Formats: sequence, structure tokens, C-alpha cells
Amino acid sequence: MSDNEQKSLVEFPCSFPIKIMGEKHPEFSDSILEAVREHAPDADKSSLVERHSSKGNYTGLTLTVNVENQEQLDNIYRTLTSHPKVKVVL
Repeated sequence: MSDNEQKSLVEFPCSFPIKIMGEKHPEFSDSILEAVREHAPDADKSSLVERHSSKGNYTGLTLTVNVENQEQLDNIYRTLTSHPKVKVVL
């Protein structure tokens, strides 16, 4: 392995939970699911857990997606971090 390569800590394929936070909006979860489906077409609403902040201003989502490789996971993260309704992706 060269100095520029990093060994992934994730073994692929796998089910990977992604945490997404954004301002409360009625279409937040649907728009996130639609964005993720660009890279993970089998992403399903049944694998989505939604929570609201104590003051009700923010929504937190945990979406578990089936990913085949690091490139697919990176593409999902890039799509989510550039999404206009998203504040944080973990």
C-alpha cells in the first residue's frame, strides 16, 4: 500500500448508517431520500429514522443505506453535504 492510499475501516458491501441534520421542513426527509437514491437506488423510507430537536427547529435523520464500495459512500456524502437543506452529515 502506498503512502497515498488509506485502508478503509469499513468492510464492503455493508449497511451503513448516515446521520443527517437540517432545519425542520415538511419535505426534508423526502428530499434527502431522493438525493441518496441517486447513488443508492434501493434506499428506502423504512430504513429512515427521524427525530426533531427539543425546540422543534431541527430534524435529525438516520438513514441506513446498502453500500458496495468506498466510492459509492463518498458520492452519497458529497451529495448530502452539498444539499441546500442539510446542515451536518455524520
